[in-house]
Amino acid sequence: MNSDFSKGKVWKNIIEQAIPLTIAEFVHLLYNIVDRIYIGHLDIPNNMALTGIGLTFPVVALIAAFTALYGRGGTPLFSMARGAKDETEAEKIMGNSFTLLVVTSFVLFFACYCFRRPILYLFGASDASYQYANEYLQIYILGTPFAMITTGMNGFINAQGFPKIGMMTTILGAVLNLILDPVFIFGFNMDVQGAAIATVISQVVSAIWVICFLKSKRAIVTLKRSCLKVEWKRAKSIMTLGASGFIVQGTNCLVQAVCNVTLQSYGGDLYVGIMTVLNSVREILGLPVMGITNGSQPVLGYNYGAKRNDRVKEGIRFTAIIGTIYTVLMWAVVALFPKFLCQIFTVDPEVLEKGPGALNIYFFGFFFMSFQFAGQTVFQALGKSKQAIFFSLLRKAVIVVPLTVLLPQTGMGVNGVFWAEPISNAIGGIFCFTAMWYSVYRKL
Repeated sequence: MNSDFSKGKVWKNIIEQAIPLTIAEFVHLLYNIVDRIYIGHLDIPNNMALTGIGLTFPVVALIAAFTALYGRGGTPLFSMARGAKDETEAEKIMGNSFTLLVVTSFVLFFACYCFRRPILYLFGASDASYQYANEYLQIYILGTPFAMITTGMNGFINAQGFPKIGMMTTILGAVLNLILDPVFIFGFNMDVQGAAIATVISQVVSAIWVICFLKSKRAIVTLKRSCLKVEWKRAKSIMTLGASGFIVQGTNCLVQAVCNVTLQSYGGDLYVGIMTVLNSVREILGLPVMGITNGSQPVLGYNYGAKRNDRVKEGIRFTAIIGTIYTVLMWAVVALFPKFLCQIFTVDPEVLEKGPGALNIYFFGFFFMSFQFAGQTVFQALGKSKQAIFFSLLRKAVIVVPLTVLLPQTGMGVNGVFWAEPISNAIGGIFCFTAMWYSVYRKL
């Protein structure tokens, strides 16, 4: 695998990064997706177990937000340092990111564990759904340190030109989760708790794999004890650049919570369960475009650090075109097979009756999402943190959240919640990509 991204064809460098990353992200998604599939097919009345899992999404998004703050903040700086041939700086960036991930993970664990009851009710739980949400969450958050290390540090493996090793990080854990889920859920009759236990064990294995590789001789830049002490100036740079990823995930937490509360108010537990299905489908179908954009990030950052602006522009064009083509195709798939996609996650007749219509609304104009991803990735890869933060806030906090609250009040009811997503994709995506094109691309 080529670790010098200033050589070879740009599109090939991106694809070489993107394919293993996409596979890795898909396998990583199996951690939670497999849980939902098994739980959605349990013989529990009113699909209440799946609804309970959906209530934990804001907590999962919050953990992902802090992971992105240090992981996505550190890896572009790491790539630029490597592009500038400053290996010492790259080592310190990686070491500081690791320490920040570990310390924050324990703070989040204790906070979420101690206050999980008020948190779940705040996020839309009812008395009926709280039981299942609590059973899952109180075990799931035990794996917080391991989940954050796995996801946050795996980017440093990919940024060194080892996407296949990065892919193995998630394959190991996800395959183990796939095997352990039926053992704990059905074999030990542990239902929701069994799914959480299987997930935590899998996260532990993945974290061990990441640390072992980064400390091995195979790594170009290794994780050294001497670089673990956090230096404020470097930590500030990491968090400043990672702020956009933090805001993206943090606003995901906010959006999920607002959606659950609004749906609970207008439609009850049934629609919270439907939103769980919709989010699951979106995560699966959105993975390849995320893989392309994430795969382009180290390539763009490296060439920007190496002053190869022509290659940066080529990479931007390729990423935008491929992402748009893919998302148009996925919009067509959703329009043609909405019920089939819902059946992957549940057999509940009410969800299968009302879910397909909600799915078609939610995915309307899906291709606009690729514009947001492409623009956001360029801003972050080139170290333009202010722009990345602004457009993260624009789509979620400024557009989605208000629409989620206001549209149902216009007489649209629960459909107003589902329409908020495509409207925000269109407005946010167009603005983000246009700003990137004129403020970055044309000036390179």
